[in-house]
Amino acid sequence: MPSMRDAVVVGAGPNGLTAAAELARRGMSVEVFEARDTVGGGARTEELTLPGFRHDPCSAAHPMGAGSPAFRSMPLERYGLTWVHAELPLAHPFPDGTAAVLARSAGESAASLGPRDAGTYRRLVAPFLGKWESLAGDFLKVPWDGLPRDPVTLARFGLTGLQPVSWVTRRFREEKARALFSGLAAHVISPLSTPATGAIALVFALAAHEVGWPMARGGSQAVSDALDGYLRDLGGVVHTGVEVKRLDELPPARAYVFDTSPTALARIAGLGRAFDRFRYGAAAFKIDYALDGPVPWTAAEARRAGTVHIGPTSREIGAALRAAVGGRAPEAPFLITNQPTLVDPGRAPEGKHVFYAYGHAPHGFEGDLTEAIERQIERFAPGFRDRVLARAVAGPPELARRNANYVGGDIGCGAFTGLQTMFRPRPARDPYGTAHPAVFLCSSATWPGPGVHGMSGHNAAKAVWRRLRLAR
Repeated sequence: MPSMRDAVVVGAGPNGLTAAAELARRGMSVEVFEARDTVGGGARTEELTLPGFRHDPCSAAHPMGAGSPAFRSMPLERYGLTWVHAELPLAHPFPDGTAAVLARSAGESAASLGPRDAGTYRRLVAPFLGKWESLAGDFLKVPWDGLPRDPVTLARFGLTGLQPVSWVTRRFREEKARALFSGLAAHVISPLSTPATGAIALVFALAAHEVGWPMARGGSQAVSDALDGYLRDLGGVVHTGVEVKRLDELPPARAYVFDTSPTALARIAGLGRAFDRFRYGAAAFKIDYALDGPVPWTAAEARRAGTVHIGPTSREIGAALRAAVGGRAPEAPFLITNQPTLVDPGRAPEGKHVFYAYGHAPHGFEGDLTEAIERQIERFAPGFRDRVLARAVAGPPELARRNANYVGGDIGCGAFTGLQTMFRPRPARDPYGTAHPAVFLCSSATWPGPGVHGMSGHNAAKAVWRRLRLAR
């Protein structure tokens, strides 16, 4: 008879690897099965354009990764993970050649917003500065799972964070601050009027001041490889190139943990229509570039920032989000761009650069936003097209092909809307458990949602450990 494992994990993205490592370091026997030939999920690095140009097919900047309680509890630096920081975490340029910034210093960030809003920004972030460890620990765990470490700070954060970002920005008098905060909230691809988008904007701003918006040296693959190395040293077994289609294809185990979309879990585990009410959201449209030189930003601050947002007004950002969520391709997409070789030049041949930009598109969009995206970049970096050596274009179908969790091109693995803003994948005391007592979900479809931070895997591992401890 085959031996019984404590846990089998399906999917080797950051959440699956984190869940496996958390269980293995509790002394459990763990095996991981990954469909692709390498681990990584949404944290990979590949030569997408030309030889020698190493791109991250999904995200490159990881503010939540650097500040993740899960990652901080693991010795990932021993396995090759090194965070590298640009001089500025984020710049948000404007047509007049100026820019708002998120700097490591809250004061510098406030000053970039102009005298009429500098004080407002300082007052907004001041109650939380120096409290990242407790705030992140409370914010990223399931809110009703135990008492918060710092209930006063969490409550104060909630008073602002539960508001739509469109309400939060009413505090500001000028467009620079409104556009900056709207762009931060836009990472969840939801209208600016959506409740709790204020929390997204505020936590990203605080992350810049507390832990930065760093990249992993060598690319996002370094995060996955470090988790993989740590897991193997704990005795975990990782199988790649194995696509799981049915639960009975897996070894016998006391628990099965899925770093997949909810619908894939239901199909593989035979749970029928268990997640029929789960909703996927609007998609991303991403272009990775090989460049002959740095991006020629007009704003000097953008030339020093790892991440650059492009959307000159909160009104324009809001219109782009409403269009994508409403099923229309935005004429002027809001863009999130990243320039890794600013701080990690080894990711391209000498003197060359890698760069990416992505905007938002309707779910499953099959059209081409390349012209609209490059027109936006040229508004703030005239001559950009002249520096393009090659581009790798990935619309929603290509994103879904690269990563099965990105259903319809939804890189958040679930819409940030309605009950799903707080209850992912559905309202439940244990959001990681399912109707099958041995089957669990640990992907970014669960709380706290998307991002390379491993906290969905960390929280799911706690749920698995509790279930198995009670069974024993």
